[in-house]
Amino acid sequence: MSTHTLAVPGMRGLQNRLWSAVTDRDEHAAASVVLTALDDGVDAESVLLDVIAPVQARVGTEWAANRLSVAQEHAASAIAERVIAALAHHPAVRTAPRLGRVTVACVDQEWHVLPARLLAEVLTLRGWRVDFLGAQVPTPHLIGHLHSNGADVVALSSSIPTRLPTAHAAITACQAVGVPVLAGGAAFGPDGRHARRLGADAWEPDARSAARRIADGIAVPAAGRQQIDDLPHLGDQEYTLVVRSRPQLVREVLAQLETRFPASAAYTEEQREHTAQDIAHVVDYLGVALYMDDDELFTDFLAWTAGILEARRVPAASLRPVLDVLGAELKDFPRTTRLLGRARTVLDASPATAGPTTGAFG
Repeated sequence: MSTHTLAVPGMRGLQNRLWSAVTDRDEHAAASVVLTALDDGVDAESVLLDVIAPVQARVGTEWAANRLSVAQEHAASAIAERVIAALAHHPAVRTAPRLGRVTVACVDQEWHVLPARLLAEVLTLRGWRVDFLGAQVPTPHLIGHLHSNGADVVALSSSIPTRLPTAHAAITACQAVGVPVLAGGAAFGPDGRHARRLGADAWEPDARSAARRIADGIAVPAAGRQQIDDLPHLGDQEYTLVVRSRPQLVREVLAQLETRFPASAAYTEEQREHTAQDIAHVVDYLGVALYMDDDELFTDFLAWTAGILEARRVPAASLRPVLDVLGAELKDFPRTTRLLGRARTVLDASPATAGPTTGAFG
């Protein structure tokens, strides 16, 4: 049967049916949408990238807007994984490998596996022999795999910017054994600037362009580069010292919140736990912004967090005292002081953080 790509209205219809199935937590209905599309002649790559991927992106958007719970988001993601597996084993999409070998992996501590899985399936459909290593692959294990099996290229995926230091180590290690790295995923920035800063050999914004780039060939990197060569500002040790101080910083912010927000003294244990987690995220993003020496990594995260808090009826203005406490604790660090000052300016100008500071994360 010849395959084809549906016009946009047809794709939207498939997206809507798949959305209904995943939000109803009906795995069989979701699989039926996908497999029927294949039987009707829609090509597998279009099903993956123009049906499944947009639906999963919508899941993330709906969670951020507090219209889906964490449990619902996880259930939808699990169904997407199983539907992709069903698609991969459909007789109509089996492709004999005829090209080279690509290793596809998520960096260590990166659990968002779907972008990497989609690329692995697209490459398989196009005739590559793919070793898909899945989520959170420790760098030593990745290098061990390359030593044992070889690869023409490593496609390295990361969605969360706080994983960039780990991604940097993985990129450098792969190149040290003579394998080029194509970076992809939201962590590397919409324009790939973080991938370039970390010395990746290539970056692409989506699975189709990544597959084309791999087909065009990526040169084997020169050996001998070290991480400090890419980011000489790390010599000031601010990143290392802030990251090592993370537990102490979280405790100090929590302790001072009770003074700044008397109502927080009455928080339940669960509310205090959630507040501590949110403060830890703030410190994590401060750390990665120091690693990359990129103010926008921190300010963009705070703006996103403000929207998440407002969607959950938590005053986003509560972010400001967190920054104030961190500023006092880290006043002897010049780059950190600059970052926190810039973040306060951005927050003060944001409509989401306007008004009295009468609440905290909780």
